[in-house]
Amino acid sequence: MRLLRKAKPWIISISVFFLIILLMDFCLQFRMSKKEVNQYFEGKKDKGILHTYKFDHQKINYFSIGDPTLPLVVFVHGSPGSLSAFIDFMSDRLLLERAQLISVDRPGFGESNFGYGEKSLRRQASVLKPILEKQRENRPIILVGHSIGGSVICRMAMDYPELVDGIIIVAGSIAPDLEPNETWFRAPLATPFLSWLLPRSFRASNREIYHLKHELQEMMPLWANIKATTIVIQGKKDMLVDPRNADFAKKMIVNAPVELVALEDMNHFVPWSNPELITQAILKLLDQRQLSLSTR
Repeated sequence: MRLLRKAKPWIISISVFFLIILLMDFCLQFRMSKKEVNQYFEGKKDKGILHTYKFDHQKINYFSIGDPTLPLVVFVHGSPGSLSAFIDFMSDRLLLERAQLISVDRPGFGESNFGYGEKSLRRQASVLKPILEKQRENRPIILVGHSIGGSVICRMAMDYPELVDGIIIVAGSIAPDLEPNETWFRAPLATPFLSWLLPRSFRASNREIYHLKHELQEMMPLWANIKATTIVIQGKKDMLVDPRNADFAKKMIVNAPVELVALEDMNHFVPWSNPELITQAILKLLDQRQLSLSTR
């Protein structure tokens, strides 16, 4: 009994510790359930559909809405995040009159193998490629990527230029030399010993951010492959992604037109603080693509 009394404070402390970890994991998922997505679209004209497919033992989840005969716009979220990061765009009537919209859960996020992030940008691009192939149907495809989602769509445009007609890089991490040196804390958190302490969304996020600089370095010889008309949206008060990434895009994309949209007082969270900039960029590319397709 005396031994049990001595051990009791330790048992309580360990139990509280694990309870906190579970609570953090529950609260910090950055995703909406299927029920929450359906509730969001209650009362709206278009409801949309959640889809899943398998790619090399990975389950990939995405949401589509709108007329499949119109041009396609695919939204790719940052880190951490999920398809719900662009949920408000999915109900934008101005966009739905002009395009079909898709928002994806990247590997490790949302309902796509939640918690098991993919460090390779090449691999992430290949995992999302089936969506473009399935939806191509001789119509323009525009990719919109926020933060690391911007890295992913650039890799997709490099590897599959025949499937991508326009890209919109929103506060994108694309320049390897501008990546902050965070290995001092990310490296330990990437080890099996400590990674389990992180909420699953942060575990997936840490895995890809820890390897991001190397992945961006591997992309350096591939920038000339991008043939898609590009718009870069960047806030100059971005504390998470160096604003000079926008200038890097202008320098490296040499075989396609590039437009920079930079605001002095804008931060990193453009999809929520300045969504109109993304909408305007999409509509601009849609106008340009329709014009070019009609004159071929």
